[in-house]
Amino acid sequence: MKQSKQENLIYLAVWGLLFASPLLSLYVRTVSDPDLLFDWTEVLGVWRLFVPFLLLFLVHNFLLAPQLVYRNKRVAYFSIMAVIIVAFTLYQCTSRPKAGEHRDHRPPMEQRDRHEPPPFDKQHRPPRAEHRPGMPPPIVGERDILAVVVLILMFGANLGIKGYFRNREDRKRLAELEHKNLEQQLEYLRYQINPHFFMNTLNNIHALVDIDPEQAKDTIVELSKMMRFVLYEGNKQGVPLSRELDFISHYVTLMQLRYTEKVKITLDLPSEVPDRQIPPLILITFIENAFKHGVSYQHESFIEIKVEISHPSPLTPHLCFTCRNSKIEVPTNSPEGEKSGGVGLANVRKRLDLLYDSNYTLRIHDDADVYSVELTLPLKL
Repeated sequence: MKQSKQENLIYLAVWGLLFASPLLSLYVRTVSDPDLLFDWTEVLGVWRLFVPFLLLFLVHNFLLAPQLVYRNKRVAYFSIMAVIIVAFTLYQCTSRPKAGEHRDHRPPMEQRDRHEPPPFDKQHRPPRAEHRPGMPPPIVGERDILAVVVLILMFGANLGIKGYFRNREDRKRLAELEHKNLEQQLEYLRYQINPHFFMNTLNNIHALVDIDPEQAKDTIVELSKMMRFVLYEGNKQGVPLSRELDFISHYVTLMQLRYTEKVKITLDLPSEVPDRQIPPLILITFIENAFKHGVSYQHESFIEIKVEISHPSPLTPHLCFTCRNSKIEVPTNSPEGEKSGGVGLANVRKRLDLLYDSNYTLRIHDDADVYSVELTLPLKL
């Protein structure tokens, strides 16, 4: 996995501050004490202590972590890390000044600056552990233990930062996959809705051709308007609410041409429609289902369709859709006798779940004589 620019910038900033710290410290001291000279040997000495940590960090960051940790080779990773820590400990022990060596390489007293404080006398030195005569010095000192702890913490921090950025990339990739999957599912559902809708409409036109040719012509005109909407608007994520309501009006007008006065059809649409978006063909499925299962040629029946705009909050208006129809009994072997709420209602439920998650309410009441649907959903900009 390729490192992100942000991750590299974090490492560059941390190491830059670390290597700049001795420069800043010496600069502050020289400013506070004008007689103190800026000594580069002190800075280089601190940098020499940082170099092994930097080299091990580069090996861990660009080689061990990507090749072993990201590929779940934990045994190899911890084995190599153990070898590195042991080797680093040995390096720390061997790089210490040997017994008898003097760390203070300052010039004699007569050559020192008069403002430089003299060294402590032996009786004023802070107490420290001294080796007994004949006893060898300890193999691992306090500095060595501290350096190993710092090295382990550095590796742990490197893994933590890498884990954070890797988790963020995984979440980003997962969101992209979910978005693509959502688009594919919605496209699949739309492709299922459109043939289902046109199949019912063409059946209506076929029935009118022999009964009333003039009504059939009017039906074809209404159908052309509906096809224009489906072809040019049906593949979008959202369409203006006014377009969707016009589509419903054309559909109801087409269906009214087919039925007699025994079927009472009422359509109540709002006079003022907000400039909001709605998923295309999301309401027509319920209306199709009402005409499919709620109309009888022998008995009086009814279909009531109502759309209202509510304002539960000033910023987000809601659409309230209600569709009620009478229930009729049809033969089970009839094409219209399939189970109520088949492919169409199942698809519209999936679309609502994908588009609105839990931010909508759908209530279906299947009573003995009346079948009703109540849908409330927020209108998007």
